[in-house]
Amino acid sequence: MPRAKFQTLTEQMFYILLCLYQECCGMDIMEKVTRMTDGRVSVGPGTLYNLLENFLEAGMIRETKAEGRKRSYVITEAGKKALWDEQQRLLTLTSDYEHFAGQGGDSL
Repeated sequence: MPRAKFQTLTEQMFYILLCLYQECCGMDIMEKVTRMTDGRVSVGPGTLYNLLENFLEAGMIRETKAEGRKRSYVITEAGKKALWDEQQRLLTLTSDYEHFAGQGGDSL
């Protein structure tokens, strides 16, 4: 069965939402994601603005100001919940790995 939209987040989605705990514009988000991940994750403008639009439609972020074409955003409670849920999902995966792989996979 297909997963509901935003039931799981890609790395790019995760880091974009994480950046928006502080108000940011698109260029700031791209720079922060690269800095936060030491260059391991990057977000291009096409991906970023598509995801921002999807997050806006889903109520996960809100626009805080617009100055010409420059728009700033901040995370909402719905976005914080999605980020929290993803963090919990990742912790569960890590725990499962440690439990089963730590035992040489014999527990399966």
